[in-house]
Amino acid sequence: MTTGIHHVTAITGNVQRNVDFYAGFLGLRLVKQTGGFEDAEQLHLFYGDALGSPGSLVTFLVWQDGAAGRAGLGQVAEIAFAVPPLSIGTWLQRAMELGLPVSGPQREFGETVLRLRDPDGITVKLVGIDLPSAAPLPGDGAPTRLRGVTILTDDAEAVADFAALFGYSEALRDGPFIRMASDSDVLDIRQSAGFVGAAQGAGAFDHVAFRGPDVEAVQAMRLSLQDRGSATAVHDRKYFTSLYVREPTGVLFEYATDGPGFTVDENPDELGQTLFIPPQDAAREADLRVMLPQFALPGHERMPMRDLPFIHRFHTPDDPDGSVIVLLHGTGGSEADLMPLGARLNPRATLLGVRGRSTEEGMNRWFRRIDAVTYDQADVRAEAEAFAGFVEGALRGYGLSADKLTFLGYSNGANLLGAIMRLHPSAVRRAILLRGIEVLENPPAADLNGTRVLMTTGARDPFARVAPALEASLSAAGADLDARQVNAGHELVPEDLAIAQAWLAR
Repeated sequence: MTTGIHHVTAITGNVQRNVDFYAGFLGLRLVKQTGGFEDAEQLHLFYGDALGSPGSLVTFLVWQDGAAGRAGLGQVAEIAFAVPPLSIGTWLQRAMELGLPVSGPQREFGETVLRLRDPDGITVKLVGIDLPSAAPLPGDGAPTRLRGVTILTDDAEAVADFAALFGYSEALRDGPFIRMASDSDVLDIRQSAGFVGAAQGAGAFDHVAFRGPDVEAVQAMRLSLQDRGSATAVHDRKYFTSLYVREPTGVLFEYATDGPGFTVDENPDELGQTLFIPPQDAAREADLRVMLPQFALPGHERMPMRDLPFIHRFHTPDDPDGSVIVLLHGTGGSEADLMPLGARLNPRATLLGVRGRSTEEGMNRWFRRIDAVTYDQADVRAEAEAFAGFVEGALRGYGLSADKLTFLGYSNGANLLGAIMRLHPSAVRRAILLRGIEVLENPPAADLNGTRVLMTTGARDPFARVAPALEASLSAAGADLDARQVNAGHELVPEDLAIAQAWLAR
């Protein structure tokens, strides 16, 4: 029976720091990058040995600038990589030189262990043990494969019993730990009653996957799990076929086939170089390619991110023309939502998506509101001032040219832009406002001579009745305003894009 860990999956909140740690510091190979098979707007990175062999893999779902998770009961708590025993001292020295959080070495289960923290706070153990690599990485001290994972639970016996279904058997007990062993690695199950429960988010593990030889084995496992009252579906993940199941205390287990593997769509020497979109999302491929966060491999040219008042993300096209479109989402959106629209507006423009800082029932917004058309005036002014500061910081920090910026806002984002142009006239000189309305109760006098503004309002938009007030205020301030009505409600339609393309071309 094929046994052992296939891969371990966690969540990161910063893709570049994640790549720098796992591909840079640890020296793992990035063997695949895809849109998520459950959510294609979520980047999924796979690291492993030179071929991405089962048993060497750690994968990350990218929740860029997402909320932090919490380690706790019902979750994988640590991941361990095997490294040559004589390399532990070198790893310690490297970690200390780079200022990485590190502790040890110490002895655990008779093995020498060094503990590190990755940029998201995940505990990564380097275990000095001779375990062969199926496809060795370069370097004398490189990780060879996964040594195992540690699971926190309030019922270690139940987890151990369930793990036996996947080819594990008890190897030893040490205090609160039950060590379960396969042919190639271990599960350290820690009895931890009294701990808080786990919470999903950046810096937390999502699941651990175990190896199955083929699709027939996965189907057989599905039937056996049904006998235990754990119904589950089989999924084709292109690189493997798998099923998911939660063991009795809540840890998410996956059972995945060894094949076909990561060379099914890339040559071995090209692994990890291409972003793949899941087949079921092929119709959205162009949009997804601009929405998914970009990163640079260690040693490659990159754009350093600046610490500015708003969470933001760039998308740089292959042949940028020097122009930048700054995107402000609507209520409930994110910094990536309008990137497909921006890319259609000008495929050669660099896109700068920004995330609003106010929230309402968990949805991102740009400022607080009292009701649907009444807004917290102090918050509007404070956020407008903060965004003007963001623009100034972006111009300076990223070397952008003010005359190359076009601001595009939809709904709540358009509303903030409209307010900014009166409150801070020099911050925004060219703007496209899609479904924008007036949100200032007493807009100040402003000089908008030289400012170009396009507004499109939906003929059936329930907010259309309050759009003329914004149009009048902008025109009175001297803006070169082009106001259009489109055959739509509050939603965006192709006519919006066509009007914006023609206006921007002029």
